[in-house]
Amino acid sequence: MMYSTKKKFLSASISVAAAVAGSLLATSIAFAQQATFALPMSELGATSYDPVKASSLNSAASLIYDRLVEQDADQSYHPHLATSWEESADGMSWTFKLKAGVKFHDGSPFNAQTIIDWIPDFAGTDNAYLVEAIDKVEAVDDLTVKFVMKRPEPNLLYNLASTFMGVPSQVAVDKMGADFGVTAAVGTGPFKLKSFAIGLETVLTKNDDYAWASDLSENQGAAYLDSVTFREIPDQSTAFLEMKTGGVDLLLGVPTDFLEILSKQNNVALIQMAGTGISYMPINTTAAPFDDILVRQATGLAVNQQAILDAVYKGVGSVAKNFLISSLPEADVDSALNFTYNPEKAGKLLDQAGWTMTDSGIRMKEGKALQVKLFTSNSTEFKRLTQVVQAQLKAIGMDAITTVFDSSTIRDEYKRNTHQLAVRSYDWNNSDILDWFFSGNRLGYPNVSMWKDEKGQQLNDIAMKESATSAQRIANFKTYHEYVLSQHLFVPLYQPATSIAYNKDNLIVPKQVRGTRFRSQTVLDIKATD
Repeated sequence: MMYSTKKKFLSASISVAAAVAGSLLATSIAFAQQATFALPMSELGATSYDPVKASSLNSAASLIYDRLVEQDADQSYHPHLATSWEESADGMSWTFKLKAGVKFHDGSPFNAQTIIDWIPDFAGTDNAYLVEAIDKVEAVDDLTVKFVMKRPEPNLLYNLASTFMGVPSQVAVDKMGADFGVTAAVGTGPFKLKSFAIGLETVLTKNDDYAWASDLSENQGAAYLDSVTFREIPDQSTAFLEMKTGGVDLLLGVPTDFLEILSKQNNVALIQMAGTGISYMPINTTAAPFDDILVRQATGLAVNQQAILDAVYKGVGSVAKNFLISSLPEADVDSALNFTYNPEKAGKLLDQAGWTMTDSGIRMKEGKALQVKLFTSNSTEFKRLTQVVQAQLKAIGMDAITTVFDSSTIRDEYKRNTHQLAVRSYDWNNSDILDWFFSGNRLGYPNVSMWKDEKGQQLNDIAMKESATSAQRIANFKTYHEYVLSQHLFVPLYQPATSIAYNKDNLIVPKQVRGTRFRSQTVLDIKATD
């Protein structure tokens, strides 16, 4: 998943003589192009811009770092820092030609040695799976590298196009150590990190030397904008008001409540993109009463996804049926495993589990009420979604007590295993998100369900490591997805569409957004109005 892109004019109120003397300076300032973007709810709370080690990144990261490969909205792959690539017939090696003349923000060169130094840095991090199939990297020449594989990896191009595989300066990484990504972040991208206040804002300035954009951008040189500020505004009503009053030029995530209002504003343009994630409610399988699969199943049956789509999102987006976005082939599971709304069946399952309905409307078992903790983040949309879910759970006799956290603190709570239910979302258009959230190797966060299961891990490993071709990978992940669904580890809530709004008086934005998300390739083409 804002800052204002208005051109700043210097107003002189001194003397006519001083104004004339400073006219050249005033002219240069007048043409400074600055923009303010508000980050979407799903991108709040990033604590670092180190793509190798971070567990979450926001849109600013794609402007700081370039990738070897870029992915377009139609899922096709395009050259960027790599100009071409070739996979061997047996899938056991990939050869990449690298772009000449590329330099990092600190002046160090981008070349084959960069890749040789970079890939091993993933070892032991949360993102190690992205390069796990690579055995070693060999330099064929200064601008050609060969990935020697441990096994075939049909998902390699997708991984290389990930924001987490933005290429950092090894010189800066070695120099900064643990501070890299917090006090400094050095890539080859079209913007440089000027400042980063965790939870508040990130300010980027233009890389004047940039001359190696991918073909997803019309502009092949330096960005038109001199600076971009990314603001974190948890309250979406505030972000909306700042859009109206000029404090923000572009909203990367528009709350559905405001779409109709914004559409009537003469100076606002709206862009809609296909969503790349799901809102869902993980269930902590280690916390009673959810250590009972009957209670987990009943919880899923209590949630009315269509009502959520209609009441919270005004019909924008679609119903979520399982854990993957519907455009992925791995989402096409046995229909019996898709989530459906059936409160009557939910009640019978709770009866079977020993939870008896009382006159108070809250179920009891052995003198204890069916009262559970429901965590959520402090955004307007999440709080509204959580209220609807809370009411739907109440209808089957489950009393969910809501606690609201900021997006960073809530992750700490997951790691401390203090949660039972939570309302969350993810933004990822690949089936390996199942590994991220359900692998037994990542308990606490990101495996908020705290699920550790021998068969599940075996199916996970087969899907991640034993898929020789794309067809095999789809089949393996579909099998794994179906097993995850059978264990009732979460409840899907909503499949969003991505809505973006910008102030036409301040910005000129390309009509076609290239890429699966609103990222650097589009920002390169944005101009501030005269």
